[in-house]
Amino acid sequence: LHLVESGGGSVQAGGSLRLSCAASDDTIYDYSMSDYCMGWFRQSPGVRREGLPSIDIDGATVYADSVKGRFTISKDNTKGTLSLLLNSLKPEDTAMYYCAAEYRSRAGLCDVVKLGYWGQGTQVTVSS
Repeated sequence: LHLVESGGGSVQAGGSLRLSCAASDDTIYDYSMSDYCMGWFRQSPGVRREGLPSIDIDGATVYADSVKGRFTISKDNTKGTLSLLLNSLKPEDTAMYYCAAEYRSRAGLCDVVKLGYWGQGTQVTVSS
């Protein structure tokens, strides 16, 4: 499974960004994109990986408290894309953001920090 993130950049506090993740499955299994738990996490040097939102195979979403109400995750199974809209950005949101995914046979097992595939990341920098 290949994941490619885009859309990061530098913004001032209070600004917005939209991150995108393009997913392609070149495994022999040919799973449907709807069978993948997907989500976003961020990481900075010396800081533990932080799971942000995830979207399960049944469409259920879970948001970390730190981004609830500010970030919105969406998934297009037909196009194989995952998006993250970041609003009301704060300097503490500065980090490398990664799209993550993994096949799941049933819902309820969608912990984004435990997913086995992720992309190269896209940098988000928020200045005060």
